[in-house]
Amino acid sequence: MTPGQQPRTQNRVLTIAGLLFILAWMRYAQGLMVPFLLALFLAAIAATPVNWLKIKGLPVPLAVILVLLVSIAVGVFVALILGASVDEFSQSLPAYQTRLKELSGGIINWLASHGIKAPESQGILDVIDPGKAMGFANSLISSLGGVFSNVFLILFTVLFMLLEAWSFPQKINAIYGNRGGEVLNRVGDVIKSTRQYLSIKALMSLATGILVGSGTAVIGLDFPILWGFLAFALNFIPNIGSIIAAVPAVLLSLVQLGSMAALGVILIFLTANIVIGNIVEPRYMGEKVGLSTLVVFLSLVFWGWLFGLVGMLLSVPLTMTVKFASLASDETRWLGILLGPGSETVEE
Repeated sequence: MTPGQQPRTQNRVLTIAGLLFILAWMRYAQGLMVPFLLALFLAAIAATPVNWLKIKGLPVPLAVILVLLVSIAVGVFVALILGASVDEFSQSLPAYQTRLKELSGGIINWLASHGIKAPESQGILDVIDPGKAMGFANSLISSLGGVFSNVFLILFTVLFMLLEAWSFPQKINAIYGNRGGEVLNRVGDVIKSTRQYLSIKALMSLATGILVGSGTAVIGLDFPILWGFLAFALNFIPNIGSIIAAVPAVLLSLVQLGSMAALGVILIFLTANIVIGNIVEPRYMGEKVGLSTLVVFLSLVFWGWLFGLVGMLLSVPLTMTVKFASLASDETRWLGILLGPGSETVEE
């Protein structure tokens, strides 16, 4: 190793050690980081209507308060409607799980009667229990409710972020001087791309939730509002979110309405994902994400491990932020290229 290479190697080792320390601290401080991340990305979404009201001539403080009041009203309305469905579903869940177990046992016995030998039925049901899959929906709703348990902390953080956002450029210019414009452009690119992704994803998820909720209501499935909400929330999770949302609804339709209705529910989820997820969303999303398919899946695993359910919901915008930050420096540019779909996209 040459004398010039030794300091460079030491710097890389120290950088890696520092990153590992930061990640360990973030996981340890998950209870503090999760509300902050939620507030950060909610503020990024809320900045669009706030900016629109500002252009219309409304003072920034009044625009921020108005947007937050409307958001709170919508949240309370959704919580009241959803709360009744969740309570009723929780009370009915044991009966549904028992019925599913009976159906599973009946299928295994039917297979055995037709000469298809299988291991002990009870052992199979212990490993593959559809009742647990349905119960997962209930626990998932509880987890989502727990995420927003610090609602006042999140709201006040969003409030102060939005109020401080308009003085942010002056602070950057004061810190970096002549380089302030360059830094602001880089930060602005990150914020703009993240806000566009979150806004478009929220609209597409809302359309998915409406389609699933109305479709299951037409079929006659119980708790259509619950399934629509799950489809909306889990659509933010790439690759597997829609599958997770579909499983409990399909199982309930099998218990309540029979196999033909279960097939109809499957078709509803497939239609929502094919039309909205594969046709409409890519048309409006374009190259906003700029991440490879493998990176999207690995980011889901990584951020989910680091921050739990919120990390899974925000895995794509978090990785987009890391990518843009990496491309801003020559020393970390390699990481941005690895995260992207190809070198030609990065160059653009």
